[in-house]
Amino acid sequence: MTIDDLARPETHEAPPSPTRPGTWSALRPLVLRLHFYAGVLVAPFLLVAAVSGLLYALSFQAEKVVYAHELEVPVGDAALPLSRQVDIARAADPDGTVTAVWPAAEPGATTRVLMADPDVPEGTSLAVFVDPYTGEVRGQLPSYGSSGALPLRTWIDGLHRDLHLGEFGRNYSELAASWLWVIALGGVLLWVGRRRKNRRALVLPERGPKSRRRTLSWHGSVGLWAAVGLVLLSATGLTWSRYAGENIGAVQDGLGGATPTLSAGAAPSSEHEGHGGGHHGGTAPKGTDIGLDKALAAARAAGIDSPRVSVVLPAEGKGYVVKETDTQFPVQLDSVALDPSDGTVLDRLRFDDHPLLAKLTRIGIDAHTGVFLGLFNQLALAALALALILLILWGYRMWWLRRPGRPVARGTWRKVPVTLLLPLAAATAAVAWFVPLLGISLLLFLTADLTLALITRVKSRTTA
Repeated sequence: MTIDDLARPETHEAPPSPTRPGTWSALRPLVLRLHFYAGVLVAPFLLVAAVSGLLYALSFQAEKVVYAHELEVPVGDAALPLSRQVDIARAADPDGTVTAVWPAAEPGATTRVLMADPDVPEGTSLAVFVDPYTGEVRGQLPSYGSSGALPLRTWIDGLHRDLHLGEFGRNYSELAASWLWVIALGGVLLWVGRRRKNRRALVLPERGPKSRRRTLSWHGSVGLWAAVGLVLLSATGLTWSRYAGENIGAVQDGLGGATPTLSAGAAPSSEHEGHGGGHHGGTAPKGTDIGLDKALAAARAAGIDSPRVSVVLPAEGKGYVVKETDTQFPVQLDSVALDPSDGTVLDRLRFDDHPLLAKLTRIGIDAHTGVFLGLFNQLALAALALALILLILWGYRMWWLRRPGRPVARGTWRKVPVTLLLPLAAATAAVAWFVPLLGISLLLFLTADLTLALITRVKSRTTA
């Protein structure tokens, strides 16, 4: 079998009709050309995002193994008072300022005392891990984000987010997220729109010898199964992107979907696990202070009943803030602000009272970062990342087998009816404005394509 044989239409598909009517027959060449060029040119960015995303999904379980000494202790008879555990942590790091405490959430877990410390990177806290039964300090590590990512997961998250290149590097991940949904939906349209005799081939890969036909079958069917997840990853990833994220936030605020905050609480930490700063806060105000143990007891009495909580110490003129941090379904994310002098509830915020858009944004972000459904969530993310890696490799393989890889001739847009072309162009312009890196890169694609067409035309005339 030759390369030319592989480039011919597959035998399992009926021969195309030269006069095949309908909107899709006019639109298909344009979608195919966009899917092909976007796949070839954007795939390297998607591949990096997929590989780093796969590592991030696996880092949760790796973190438990690597930092088992800091995170786990033998179960004792009784726990020390929380204030005593904090005093022990202060003694271990006299230069740090305690900002928040994460009491042990389950038997055999350590208490995490978070400190503002000049020796840790900006945006992170120093976590001192204390055995709640014996008071032994099990270690000190930088802790990042609302889920307390430790150094291994923090490094992988930085690789996935910006390749450790700062603000400039964020453009790579935003470009990948901007195109992922376009490529996924375009692929679904092309795969479902193919004419085939065997309906089973739509959802299940075909068997047989290695060939472009079998590669296409795996690429199409796996892409169909993964499409919904990939579109959701794209949408949630764009919520904290640099440019599109601002537009999404403005629309959300305009629709009344902004996330509410406690009016009497300390400055909130980022809602984006792995994509925001650490805990904020300062020293407790002068005067009477009921202390951590009574503050936590008052919060429990006020309805904060999740075992996973964060107690933020009072800043000047502020109260204690006790927040539930259990993001697993059903989520427990209520919070209260307490008067430090007597434990009176100053303000209360229930997750059930959040606007619907705020709830969906929070759940979407938590699902994207693997904390919404725990281990199941992380395995699902790993499966999606692996599927995307394979889709990219299969796509490049098909391109190689069909080189020079120009499946559709230029000028396909001229075959689209004006009644469809004008609304399509308007929708494309609107999306390109809303997702700027998508619009800029699309404009570059079109410019390069027109330039190549002009060069080809000039060479043809010269040769003639």
